Amino acid sequence: MKHGFFYAVMAALTLFLSSCASEEAKPLVLYYSQTGATEAVVMELQRVLGADVESVELKNPYSGTYGETIARVSQERQDGVLPELNPLKSDLSKYDVVFLAYPIWFGSYAPPIASLVKEYDFAGKKVVTLCTFGSGGLEQAVQDLKKALPKAEIAENHFGIRNARIGSAAKELNRFLIENSYIEGEVAALPEYSEMAPVTEEEKQIFDAACGSYQFPLGTPVRAGKRVTEDSVDYVYEVESNGGACTIYVTVVNGAEPEFTRVVR
Repeated sequence: MKHGFFYAVMAALTLFLSSCASEEAKPLVLYYSQTGATEAVVMELQRVLGADVESVELKNPYSGTYGETIARVSQERQDGVLPELNPLKSDLSKYDVVFLAYPIWFGSYAPPIASLVKEYDFAGKKVVTLCTFGSGGLEQAVQDLKKALPKAEIAENHFGIRNARIGSAAKELNRFLIENSYIEGEVAALPEYSEMAPVTEEEKQIFDAACGSYQFPLGTPVRAGKRVTEDSVDYVYEVESNGGACTIYVTVVNGAEPEFTRVVR
């Protein structure tokens, strides 16, 4: 009888500990989305990872036209203030891994994320970043996040995609998650780019087709490298512009029209 009671208690304890471990292993995704692009990436992440998800909400949400939102954010930046948040429902202390997803505004993560990392304690957590953007800013946002969260482990590899290419998010996010061991699976390794060389006329035409319709001038390509994957031909360009030198990545998927994927300044 005593032995039976002992084994029953041990079985219950094992089940409880197992349940706790499973909960702790589950990541949390915190995100801010203004236009729905970032949210689309997050919903795909939740579908694949089965993570807990919470949207970062403002007490006084940004609303109105694009121009009105930019004007308000510009004024807040000038005044040195950040938007106030509604309290999170999630208990951060229960999670070891937190995915932060956000749009890039003014070259870095959007102000609601700045409020979030200022108000909440991420010490000791692994933080994985995902972002959406018009042209770039992914790298700068990660550097800013490292400064804002010195006691957190900011993952070295991060995911970003242009708003104009959100239809490719599922496939590219899946590769990112597999390559960084967040999910199981196999993907073919991407080849290295060829050595940079003076841009050819054909490469310039591809660059112009990818970047020519963008709302802001992106500059003139001077050197280029190339790689061929299973389903695309990718290019990396060294570009000169009035704003200084930058690097622009372009992809041509299965013979489709060229698209630039990001700008690194």
